[in-house]
Amino acid sequence: MSALRWMLRLGRTGRGRLALAIALGALASGAAVGLAATSAWLISRASQHPPVLHLMVAIVAVRTFGLARGVLRYGERVTGHDASFRTLADLRVATVERLEQVLPIRSGDSARRPLTTSDLLARFVSDVDSLQDLWVRVVLPYASSALVGAGAIALVTVLAPAAGVALAVTLVIAAVVAPAVAIRAAKGADARLAPLRAHYQARVLDLLAGATELSVYGALPDRLAQLDRHDAAMTKAQARSSLAAGYGAAVAALVAGVAMWCGLWFGAAAVDTGALAAVSLAVVVLASMAVHEVFTGLAPAARELPALAGAAARVREVFEQPASTREPDAPLQRPDGALGLRVRNLHARWSPAGPGILRGLDLDLPAGAHAVIVGPSGCGKSTLAAVLLRLLDPTEGSVELVGAESTTSIAQLSGDDVRQLVGWCAQDAYIFDSTIEANLRLARPAATDAELADALRRARLDEWVATLPHGLDTMVGEHGGSLSGGQRQRVALARTLLADRPIVVFDEPTEHLDEATAAELAADITNAARGRTVIVVTHRPDLFPTVSTRFALVDGRLARE
Repeated sequence: MSALRWMLRLGRTGRGRLALAIALGALASGAAVGLAATSAWLISRASQHPPVLHLMVAIVAVRTFGLARGVLRYGERVTGHDASFRTLADLRVATVERLEQVLPIRSGDSARRPLTTSDLLARFVSDVDSLQDLWVRVVLPYASSALVGAGAIALVTVLAPAAGVALAVTLVIAAVVAPAVAIRAAKGADARLAPLRAHYQARVLDLLAGATELSVYGALPDRLAQLDRHDAAMTKAQARSSLAAGYGAAVAALVAGVAMWCGLWFGAAAVDTGALAAVSLAVVVLASMAVHEVFTGLAPAARELPALAGAAARVREVFEQPASTREPDAPLQRPDGALGLRVRNLHARWSPAGPGILRGLDLDLPAGAHAVIVGPSGCGKSTLAAVLLRLLDPTEGSVELVGAESTTSIAQLSGDDVRQLVGWCAQDAYIFDSTIEANLRLARPAATDAELADALRRARLDEWVATLPHGLDTMVGEHGGSLSGGQRQRVALARTLLADRPIVVFDEPTEHLDEATAAELAADITNAARGRTVIVVTHRPDLFPTVSTRFALVDGRLARE
């Protein structure tokens, strides 16, 4: 349960409201117990036909408890959920901030499987959202029930000490033993349910993304059968969890009955000895029943703990991932103007236990120079791009941005500052399901219409956009599905140009394009990026005949061609 304790420490904003919700919940439950006890006394006393004035205080108390129960319960619900949502907001912000530091996720430990996209989606959506139950369904009911239980035990003990002891014992059983029975019966079903759902989600996403290929190769029925088997496993885990809940509820109901009979037995004995007034016997019995009604919800609350502990552990795993970049103690002044690159003795790997990808790489590029880097797949071209963008810190060596008057190591800049100076255009740049304008403004939200038009012109998209009925407001579809491959790459190029970074890395910009389109795009990249320091990582160096600076990446080092 250490992950749950870590989660409780993480949420700070909602602690005051949670304390208020606990107080309101205790008062609401106390009002319910008070209503039962006062009503019992009122009915018993009224059966003796006393003067009505002798009953006025009890009558007013019944009305007060009845009205207060509803009002206080409403306040508890509002305040408790507000506290939960505030704490959940803290957790979401903390998770996003941590993801900014650890993306791209890699295996920092050879014994730990790297987190995939579906893993991150399940953690950020399902697991984080489920943790709101920790405060509303576990902490709040247990804390308020403890306060009410203590008050009820004190009341019954004053009236009939033996009945008070019996009530205390049965309440402990309802709060501890019944949940333990439910958790034991579940045998980890709740903890397994969340990862099963995450895996099911991943399989569904894979199925939807590859439905065409699966249909063409006749593999769709087999994948659907796998989903059915996975769904059956989830159903089995859910059924086991529900059965466990029934066991816990049965134990809680049993001890509630025991408490009632103990109250009746010991209360009647106290009446016989004269230690308890006859009209108070009903108070002892009904107060015991009422407080057990409050404790009935604790078994389902505790049954949430294994699932919540699993969710908390999975979210905590994100926070335990090694940071992709080390942020500086204080941000430095970013260099202005044209920038060149100086790389010395660069070593980099994606995990401490993994093989070295870059091994002593050196590179010098003056400001405004264009260079092409070629090499076979897996030689480290994308790793070099990740280091230059400070998405990955080198294990050894340095990367420096060389200006006209100063030289700055990227280790002295934050990752965000580095990416304000070094741009990137990937071969599979993500195109959002939005308008062309929204996809461009991703690079510079405050760009003027003239700047947008200039970026489109340099990417040779202006004439095409002019032919569209809605112009820049045209929707591009999911992943840019309504665009051709060349158009998607040109939108990515326009976005890169609009960002206006002094250094730009193009990672396989002509991949998956036909020869004519690839040649046109390569020429446009060379022309549009004039005045910038450009590195083109490609398998097709022949498409860039005007770039004279060429390197081959072999064995983790650059060799001049």
